[in-house]
Amino acid sequence: MYWKHLLLTVFVMAIWGVNFSAIKLGLNNVDPFLVAAARFFLATFPIIFFIPKPKVPFKFFLLYGLSFGTGVWGMAYCSIAFGLSSGMASVLLQLDVLTSVFIGVLFFKEIISRQMVIGTGITLVGLLVSVIYTNGNVTPAGIAFILVSALCWPIAGLLLRKSGTNAPFAFNIWGMLFAPVPLVLLSLLVNGTSGFSGISEHWTGATWFAVLFQAYPTTLFGYWVWNRMLLIYPMAKLAPLTLLTTLFALLSGYIIYGERLSNVQWVSCTLFLLGILIVLLPSGFVSKRKPALKAEAAEG
Repeated sequence: MYWKHLLLTVFVMAIWGVNFSAIKLGLNNVDPFLVAAARFFLATFPIIFFIPKPKVPFKFFLLYGLSFGTGVWGMAYCSIAFGLSSGMASVLLQLDVLTSVFIGVLFFKEIISRQMVIGTGITLVGLLVSVIYTNGNVTPAGIAFILVSALCWPIAGLLLRKSGTNAPFAFNIWGMLFAPVPLVLLSLLVNGTSGFSGISEHWTGATWFAVLFQAYPTTLFGYWVWNRMLLIYPMAKLAPLTLLTTLFALLSGYIIYGERLSNVQWVSCTLFLLGILIVLLPSGFVSKRKPALKAEAAEG
């Protein structure tokens, strides 16, 4: 990679890592579904008026908004709201690499290589140890929500891929148009009107900062850069860089909130990410197809 492209990509990984701390900042007694809805509303308007709509069937925008907005980020917000630390949320969300493998096998009849089996095994061992030796930064509810999020990520990528669009950034924008409404409806279904009644009291300047950070640097700028890099470099070269998101998330969580991993968790998280890296490294047909699903959805 050219140095300027490498530095720009690493800068985006830093933004995406700090985004997990921003999410936690915005969830101070505020309904996580409503915070996520605000993020996607602001990320969509007014830029959507300047982005031509891709010529794809309407259903893909609708399903993408549901899977990416509610499935990926609505559930990720809930994972943090239900006790998962921002750093551990970023670590465990890397499970989307394994769920991408599952999607590839299920829908594209891809074959899992020996290298991918080894990487998956190492990842699962690291995950199990992190959960068992928690210091309070991992909760059962948090894990359940982040697992749903990791499963929905490749589904969002699959929808983008199936749409046949050659304008992924524009597709993201128009797909996110359909993200806020399901999130608001889910808030009403789960919490009734209590989520709205607490907004006036708990929606502070910190909440606004968090939402604006998620909407603009994280979503719009981050996706714009990432999609430009995808047009220049192969996914096999870019995919391993996404692991830097976790490093920056752990660092920001420590600096901002004093989040710490136990000594055992440092070892287990290293194993977890090592296994993910082994899965991501090119080793034939499967590893070349699988990361593409993750890239198409982009991380933010």
